[in-house]
Amino acid sequence: MGQKFQYDESGGTFFYFLLSFLALILIPVTIFYWPRKKKRDPEEEKRLCHCPPCLVKREHQKNAEPWRGTKNAITKIVIIFGWIMLVLLAYKVSQFDYEMANFDPYEILKISPGAGQAEIKKAYRKLSLILHPDKDTGNEKEFMKLSKAYQALTDDEARKNWEKYGNPDGPGAMSFGIALPSWIVEKENSVWVLGLYALVFMVALPIVVGTWWYRSIKFTGDQVLLDTTQIYYYFFHKTPNMALKRVIMILAASLEFDKKHNSEIEERQSDNDEVPQLIKKLPNLNEKNKERPLCHLYSIKARAIIHAHLSRIPLNPDTLEKDRRYIIGKCPYLIQEQVNCVNQLILLAYARRIKTLPNIETIENCMKLCPMIVQGLWEFKSPLLQLPYVNDDNLKYFMSKKRQIKTLQQYAQLKSEDRRALLRSLSDDEYENVMKVLGKMPHLDFQITVEVMDDENPTEVTAGAIVTVTVSLERKDMATLFDDNEVQQDFEEVVEHQEEGAADGDQLEIIKRPAWLKQKQKRGGGKKSKKVTTNNSKPPPVKPAAIIAKKVEDSPSSIKAKPKPEDDSADDSGPEESSDTNQEKSSGDESTAQKSIPEDDDQEWERFRKIHEREKSLEGKMKSSHPVHCPHFSHDKQEYWWTYICDRKSRTLLTAPYHVTGLVEHETVHLKFTAPIWPGVYSFTVCLKSDSYIGFDQQKDFKLDVKEAPAEITKHPQWEFEDSEEENPLDKADQESEYTTDEDLPEDED
Repeated sequence: MGQKFQYDESGGTFFYFLLSFLALILIPVTIFYWPRKKKRDPEEEKRLCHCPPCLVKREHQKNAEPWRGTKNAITKIVIIFGWIMLVLLAYKVSQFDYEMANFDPYEILKISPGAGQAEIKKAYRKLSLILHPDKDTGNEKEFMKLSKAYQALTDDEARKNWEKYGNPDGPGAMSFGIALPSWIVEKENSVWVLGLYALVFMVALPIVVGTWWYRSIKFTGDQVLLDTTQIYYYFFHKTPNMALKRVIMILAASLEFDKKHNSEIEERQSDNDEVPQLIKKLPNLNEKNKERPLCHLYSIKARAIIHAHLSRIPLNPDTLEKDRRYIIGKCPYLIQEQVNCVNQLILLAYARRIKTLPNIETIENCMKLCPMIVQGLWEFKSPLLQLPYVNDDNLKYFMSKKRQIKTLQQYAQLKSEDRRALLRSLSDDEYENVMKVLGKMPHLDFQITVEVMDDENPTEVTAGAIVTVTVSLERKDMATLFDDNEVQQDFEEVVEHQEEGAADGDQLEIIKRPAWLKQKQKRGGGKKSKKVTTNNSKPPPVKPAAIIAKKVEDSPSSIKAKPKPEDDSADDSGPEESSDTNQEKSSGDESTAQKSIPEDDDQEWERFRKIHEREKSLEGKMKSSHPVHCPHFSHDKQEYWWTYICDRKSRTLLTAPYHVTGLVEHETVHLKFTAPIWPGVYSFTVCLKSDSYIGFDQQKDFKLDVKEAPAEITKHPQWEFEDSEEENPLDKADQESEYTTDEDLPEDED
């Protein structure tokens, strides 16, 4: 049996190629691009804020894409048309298979399988008169099948071939059809075929790739124009200590707001009248600045819109309000780029590549601007204005003679009737919205641990060592604060009820106060002490209970530490004494168990914990945490945070700001820096700043007791090299520590 390759003359194999190609494209396109209408859960609707600014924002988001309905309809029509073509092609291919695989001569001649030769000839004559091509009812294709069927039943050799191979002609040659029509390789069509190839691969494809590349090289990884980044570098290098108003000016000068660099910007004739009128309402705008591009019209317009946004001045909904939504929506990404630029300049200053070192206040002002933009508030405004329905008229109730409520945390810790009394001017539905928003705001537990990883003694810091500060963040809703107060109130009511019952002669039941409630009261009472976790107070590593129990059982010291059976007289003691005795026994057993665990196992477990945390930190960053209540911001926002280490005394930044973007419940961040090269006690600060809310920043101070580095190993004679040049005294001056120890400070600063 031979083999034969041929182009598809009849077009049969081309349908196979077309069917597979269309299915390969149509299935993923349907999965990813079929328009889906999001069905909102009724419970989710109840959890949303229904204050007027939030309702207006959701309406704007719904109408942000006017062509969305038409686009979805066209997408559906195209996908449905593609599936119809796929079904038709599949049906046509199935017919090809049916014709080739179901050749039955008896069925074609319409006779029974046991018919004789006379009956076969009679059926053939009858059908040939109908299907012959010369007749009006003729069909050449059907007549060829009829002739093959007659031959298969009358000729002995053809009958054997049909019974053996399923074909009266025998096995024949195996044919491989190329799923391309033959006219492609014909000589007279070669010019057109080559022209088509040249048009697709030499013209269209390079143009598409070049256009994409030309557009992509204009932007950074965060989709910020490179020219905008150059503007940031120039001004932050020029002004190392930049005030907040100056940061706003640099932000407004971003080329994303210029029509020449961004085609999405709209320039209207009405701007010539509306922008000057808006500038008159805004003090300290500094619109007469002559620096370029701060003096350009697009920069002044963007600056005026940002100031109006922070002052919550209403704008024309048909003109400047549209510009405000677009400009404010771009600001968080641009502010993050500003933070990155200042950090890069600080690194260049440390590397002696630039002379001026940007001040830490500059990068903190950039971070401070982000929550101001998101919430639409100036920094000097009360954080309570972030709640819905709360305005300047309501704030007078928060600043009464009895209490001074300045933060959202203080308001959340009040009793429920006190919280309601402060907002007594609101209706029940409005107050419910306020509590709904307040309860979803973040309440962070911020802890730090200082250590030197991969060292024999991780708690001892030597000069020049790599110090790792582990920042542990635990995020809870603000609702936990006023929930705890309600539990406390319920507990007090129960105690009062029991005391009344005891006064009436009823038996007083002993109700133990919850342990967590005791701890909370202890923290609240007495002097306020700042809790600082230093390298000398490192908490012991947490170990699984099963491993500890097994090691305690196996160790011989644990057998000796088992308590002896006591007399029955011990059972006669009161419940308090027995509980105290049990606590002493358990604490003694735990201390004995801790001593019984070998030190090698402690080190091994600590090493395992560090490796696990490092692997977790290397995973990709999430970009989803918790939604932010920001009715004055253009888009939906997620909670993000910055954390870094700085030296407040020398006003320097020790670590690059780490952007925490996936804090759902727990997050661990490792910040590393090099310890000072001179021994002494240094004070540093770990800062945590929110990019979404005002008044939620935290910081923790820690002291670093830097010891002198151990003596170097004695050099072998073959390792000793003579210095050809004497050490420059200027180099010694450069090696002095840029940090300030506590001993160097004046007495009033201590």
